[in-house]
This record gives sequence, C-alpha cells and structure tokens, in this order.
Amino acid sequence: MSSSSTPSLREQQHPLIRKLADKIEEVWHKYLDLSPYNLPAELGYVEGRLEGEKLVIENRCYQTPNFRKMHLELARVGSTLDILHCVMFPRTDYDIPMFGCDLVGGRGQISAAIADLSPVNLERKLPDGYNSHLSPLSKINFAQPRELPEWGNIFSEFCLFIRPSSEEEENLFLGRVEKFLEIHCHQAKASHLVTPEQKAVIIAGQKNYCTKQQQNDKTRRVLEKAFGTDWAENYMTTVLFDLPE
Repeated sequence: MSSSSTPSLREQQHPLIRKLADKIEEVWHKYLDLSPYNLPAELGYVEGRLEGEKLVIENRCYQTPNFRKMHLELARVGSTLDILHCVMFPRTDYDIPMFGCDLVGGRGQISAAIADLSPVNLERKLPDGYNSHLSPLSKINFAQPRELPEWGNIFSEFCLFIRPSSEEEENLFLGRVEKFLEIHCHQAKASHLVTPEQKAVIIAGQKNYCTKQQQNDKTRRVLEKAFGTDWAENYMTTVLFDLPE
C-alpha cells in the first residue's frame, strides 16, 4: 500500500485486476514459505511515457524452496490500459509446471484474461498429481473464448483464454485461477527432486516457455515505444522471462 494519500497503482486499476492481484498474494502467503527475490533496484518501480500518457510499472517478486522466482507485475498507461502479469518460475530440480496469468483491460473492460499451468517436461504433460486435481474441475462455458497465439503450443489443455463478458464471468475466472494456484502450491510442495537427466529436460522446457513468451509482440512494442529497444529487450529477458541457469 502507498504510504501517502495518493491511491496505489492497484487501487486505480480495473476491479478484476485488483481482486486477482490481492488473491495471488493471499494464496502465496497462505501456502508458501516466501522470501524476497531481489530485482535490480531500478526495475522494481518504473515510470515512462507512452504516446503522451504516463506509464507506470510496479513489480513484486518472491522466492521459495520450490520456486526460484514468483513475479507479479502491475502496469497502467494513463487511464486507458491496465495490465496484470504473473509467472511462477519453478526451480529446475523439480518437475513443476509454469503458472502464468495475464489480464489486459482498457476503458473499464477486460479484453483478455489468460491463466494456465504449462508443462515443461519431455512428454509436454502435466504431472499426474496436477491432472488428478484439475480434471474433475467443472468446465466453465465462457461466452467469448479467445484463440491462443501461434506460439501457444506451450499451454496445457486446462488453459483459460477468454474475454469476460460480465462481472459474473470475471468472478468465475477469478475463482478458477484461485483453484489453479491452490493446486499448484500443494503439488509443488509435495514434489520430489528429479534426476540430472530430467533436470536437463526441464531446463530446456522452461527455456522454450520463456523464449515463446518473449515472442509476444504487443508487450514488446509497448515497452519499446515507452523506453526504447534496448531497455525493452533487457526487461523482457531479465524481468519478465529470464531463462533458468
């Protein structure tokens, strides 16, 4: 929370973004043993200009014994564009999928809402524990499902990608993401160390995930316009989708 009387970035954003950011941190604090993950100081909070509008980016990062980096980013361009971006990067000693979630909103409407637990092993399948908890979840028939991008083969069969058409659908999306996160936290904590051979496959899988996500032209174009090509490249590869060692 902001210590001054000015509202925090989160308080100014679309209600679903505010609720989801709160929910993500609530679940993390409830189920995981968090410690800080230190981003470069100048990248925790960033301000710039985009086509005459003020652009603000706020990052929060944590780590745990199972996750090398858990990143929650909120961003706002003037009063026209609101963004939430979250990725949980597992340590490569465990066969744990990548949790990723994005919300994009503008002028009071969420235009894109995506969440997934994306497998990184050789079979491109979620571990059995995940499947057994995700499969029984009832299918939600959203009115406006969206098509995944060309590089979207990194996502699982449980991936949600929609344009919520009502507050009810926003709440259904929020509830399903909370379920994903709870399952993820429980399964991650119960996971076992993998063999060196499996670790090599997982590193390759995580690198593939990050490389594909870096192909998101919309994100890159916004960052390049506001901060320049070099800054955008650095931010995409060190903050948003840094590769495992």
